[in-house]
Amino acid sequence: MKILVLTALTCAALLASEAEIKTAEAAFAKAIQAKDVATLDQLFLPKIIYAHATGKIETKKEYLDRLSGGKQVYKSYSIERNDVVDYGNSAVSHLTVRVTGANDAGPFNDHVLMLHHWVKEKGAWRLASHQTAKIP
Repeated sequence: MKILVLTALTCAALLASEAEIKTAEAAFAKAIQAKDVATLDQLFLPKIIYAHATGKIETKKEYLDRLSGGKQVYKSYSIERNDVVDYGNSAVSHLTVRVTGANDAGPFNDHVLMLHHWVKEKGAWRLASHQTAKIP
């Protein structure tokens, strides 16, 4: 009986974490489109590794400065798929996303695979790394 209860509690915790990560992903999507640097500052860990599909890797400050300065603009961001794997105080979110906007190179309309590594810190999920790869 104890094993059944522990299994049920573990499953419930994993489902709660998955829902929390999907909520954090939605907050990320909303914030990048709105250029909401304050929200992203809270979502991102200080030493986030922010890697773009172009191969460019930015620090937290570099990415937030580009976003707030209008050098990275998101017009649309649509999550097509989001698979979450929970590891306790960290989780990996693997997404398929359609995103449009403009950056230093001009307009873009990208279909990408996105990998996010989330860490739970003081009760809140925060983004430790971001990596995208274009889907041909």
